[in-house]
Amino acid sequence: MTSQIFPAAPDKQALERGVALAPRFDANGLVAAVAQHADTGEILMLAWMNDEALKLTLDTGVAHYFSRSRNGLWKKGETSGQLQIVTQVRIDCDQDAVVIKVRPQGDGGACHVGFRSCFYRVWENGQLVEREEEHVHDHA
Repeated sequence: MTSQIFPAAPDKQALERGVALAPRFDANGLVAAVAQHADTGEILMLAWMNDEALKLTLDTGVAHYFSRSRNGLWKKGETSGQLQIVTQVRIDCDQDAVVIKVRPQGDGGACHVGFRSCFYRVWENGQLVEREEEHVHDHA
């Protein structure tokens, strides 16, 4: 699906090495968006962005996504207070996925279940076990 907001890259060189943002949205008009905590590096969530969500994120500095279940624009934290203030947006080599480094507001969480990260379960001994990511601090 072509974007109404962003241009298409004219060639592979422009796509992979150029200075223009030319996201390659999938057939549903979406790119994958990984939210990473700007300070800890923890992966907070995976969501999707359409062209409008990406533009709003870039323009406002607050993470916006496209909710596939609600089929609409979603400003993360609008109701929970967990706004995600964007410190950096990175796009991958073929411009079909983004990583946004964010500082979560409110209670600092990202997951609607109540955890800091949506990736709060670990596969252990044949089952999923709830376990938040542990941070190792260097005390040098």
